[in-house]
Amino acid sequence: MDKERKKEAQKNFAQYLSDGLIKKEKNETAKAMYIKNADLSLSLAEECMGSGLKPFIWVVVISYYSMFYIANAVLLELGYKTGDKVVHKVTNDALIVLVMDKIKKGLLEEYENAKEDALEIASIKSDEIIGLYGLEMDKRSRFQYDMTESIQEQKARTSLKRAKQFMLEMKKLLV
Repeated sequence: MDKERKKEAQKNFAQYLSDGLIKKEKNETAKAMYIKNADLSLSLAEECMGSGLKPFIWVVVISYYSMFYIANAVLLELGYKTGDKVVHKVTNDALIVLVMDKIKKGLLEEYENAKEDALEIASIKSDEIIGLYGLEMDKRSRFQYDMTESIQEQKARTSLKRAKQFMLEMKKLLV
């Protein structure tokens, strides 16, 4: 992760605080729910991967969400709660600002890569769907038609591996 990206995250984080997109808050109930959802998502991704049904697109998405949930649990542990708007970007920037020094750089890069992969194939908020429909259609087409099944499986396995590694390291930050 380069210095420019870190600067951007710090600037964004300050703006998010100002705009109320992230707040200083402790919430043990929400933290517990995030941890539960993270564990459930990772288990489900593993189950899907081993199901024989080859739902590779969902393994990528579910793996990313396991990372997203555990990241938000760690943010709550540090006293920050994300809001409802642009929450994936807020979470990513908050990790860079608040957690970077606490874990290896590579883990955040894995989170960012997994986030991009998952967001590329996941559904988007309804107010963005129309404008991005064509782009998403192309992405789905590439994933569905232009990637061999073995490439889809490889991407799914990579996402699952990243999620497991990320989860392991993030859980070390939870008290």
